[in-house]
Amino acid sequence: MVIVDTHCHALPYWFEPVEILLDQMARNDVEKAVLIQIRGMYDNSYVIECMRRFPGRFSVVAIVDTDRSDAPESLEKWVKEGAEGVRLSPSVRSPGSDPLAIWRKAAELGVPVSSLGSLEEFASSEFEAVVKEFPNLNIIIEHLGGGGGDTSPPHNTYRKVLGLSQYGNTFMKIPGLGEICPRPMPFRQPFPFESIPPLIEMAIDAFGPSRLMWGSDFPPVASREGYRNALRFPMQHVSFRSEADKEWIFGKTAMSLWKFGEG
Repeated sequence: MVIVDTHCHALPYWFEPVEILLDQMARNDVEKAVLIQIRGMYDNSYVIECMRRFPGRFSVVAIVDTDRSDAPESLEKWVKEGAEGVRLSPSVRSPGSDPLAIWRKAAELGVPVSSLGSLEEFASSEFEAVVKEFPNLNIIIEHLGGGGGDTSPPHNTYRKVLGLSQYGNTFMKIPGLGEICPRPMPFRQPFPFESIPPLIEMAIDAFGPSRLMWGSDFPPVASREGYRNALRFPMQHVSFRSEADKEWIFGKTAMSLWKFGEG
């Protein structure tokens, strides 16, 4: 099974340089990864350089300053440099006469949007309107749509976010279990979590495996269960319906969305 990590950060001056990520990938048989630019960093040169230095290993999701009127042109520039996606919040709107200009440019360029936001933002009618406006734009909802904060039944707001699965251009990232389960006190080994909220299983039921993808959230994951466990625990403790489901979620979905610099 080809394993692809769809949510990693790398930067020399915040988090960790890419070589640390490559070491974790090698230790855990992760073949490829998507470098997600961090919020507020509009110079994507480093992650583009990483993609070029290690051909076939990385794809890049860039960030542009959406408060600027030239953000669509900036996105086009980074795509020409090799970026294969853009990171936008669900509520972002462009200045000027077209509030959806940055979303429109992503659709025009044919690059997916990786979207970071809260449950409330993803559950809003305004975000649903964007999803409907651009049916050919693949929109990836990060971090279970913020669902890690909705761990107690009946999960009403999370269920509303899962309702976006009715639109075929929506996808969702599933994290390691440390993102949805509190760290136990006292700590237990080897598997620390006493109970796991069914958020990932609910996402599988809603989206299906071919529209879900795993992301470690490297390197913030180091302050939770760590990289290895962020991969191993979901594989072992989430109720997947089949091995084929795992193949989609841990690799094939990502391979269907990004070319990893090889196309």
